[in-house]
Amino acid sequence: MTPAPRKLERRVSTRADAQLSMRLGGAVGMTEAPAFVTETQNVSSSGVYCLSPHYLAPLSKVDLTLVLPQAAGARKGEKLLKCEAVVVRCLQTAHATRDARFELACSFLGLEEAHRRMLEEFVTYRNLKALANATRGVGRGSTAVRRPASAR
Repeated sequence: MTPAPRKLERRVSTRADAQLSMRLGGAVGMTEAPAFVTETQNVSSSGVYCLSPHYLAPLSKVDLTLVLPQAAGARKGEKLLKCEAVVVRCLQTAHATRDARFELACSFLGLEEAHRRMLEEFVTYRNLKALANATRGVGRGSTAVRRPASAR
């Protein structure tokens, strides 16, 4: 039996599972989408994936503020990353709740290079930490669980 061909990964930037606070709202001059606060499900230096209580049409511009923790070893605190983003996907969730009715993916627009580097460092740190935690669990009866693609 021949193995199934691997699905081509279209993402250029590495992503990390992370629950970061963020705020989304309609971009200045665009149709006003209601502003709301949510949490990322994963993040990369090119965009975010989160759950939304509102439908946002694909290709809509939004203002996005992401609360990014300081890197390990840095002084304590958080950094607010503010930028515009474009909605690339907004699908109704299978298990909708009042606060999480849609799966929303946004791609950053015009992100400052310093902010992009901060995100890349955060993603690298988070993935290395997850790998270290998974390695510690090997041989202790724990197993890694991979979420289905629809839950990402």
